[in-house]
Amino acid sequence: MQNLTLVIPAKNEKESLPKVLEELKNYNLEILIVLEKDDEETIQSTKNYKCKILYQNGKGYGDALIFGINSVKTELFCIFNADGSFDPKELTKMIEQMRNNKADFVFGTRYEKNCGSDDDTVITYIGNFIFTKIGNIFFSLNITDILYTYIIGKTSKAKDLNLSSKDFKFCVELPIKAKRKGCKLVTSKAYERSRIGGKKKVNVFKDGLMILIEMIKLFFFKN
Repeated sequence: MQNLTLVIPAKNEKESLPKVLEELKNYNLEILIVLEKDDEETIQSTKNYKCKILYQNGKGYGDALIFGINSVKTELFCIFNADGSFDPKELTKMIEQMRNNKADFVFGTRYEKNCGSDDDTVITYIGNFIFTKIGNIFFSLNITDILYTYIIGKTSKAKDLNLSSKDFKFCVELPIKAKRKGCKLVTSKAYERSRIGGKKKVNVFKDGLMILIEMIKLFFFKN
């Protein structure tokens, strides 16, 4: 995995981030942690681990990911959560899916056979089902879990997408713009683990509405 960099947005994840980094320390890859400069406790929690910290100038989940991806120098990047919900053992399988299918992006999915989640709720399940259907019907994405951002992609392809969403709208902007650019998208079976610490940063109704509005905008406006 020498050609892979994990991009980890880690705002206020002082409890879980060291455990995530401990789990990753035997993997041969690069790690970029994206934080705000005033998040001193989370910054301090990384001091015993081999990783690079990037300080974002803006704010927001999407802003952190865009800044992180644009800083990647390896062939591949992977969006990786700081809360312990992503299993690093799935990285090899995702890369194999990419190679075997000659894909540009691989999306982890919780909603195929032998997949699942310890963190999903009825509301988030229904919301994701609706947004995934919209993505597949109106944008021909052919993926099964549009809001799960366990994603591996070709760095050069991602940098060419002109991503701009500073918040959780990023989740739908990336696959929709990638599809429009002619990129090949595939899925890989995944299982979302329980988060180690910290609170869920998604506001289900507020962020859900923003995501819906973003999908409508992307449908009517191609740029």
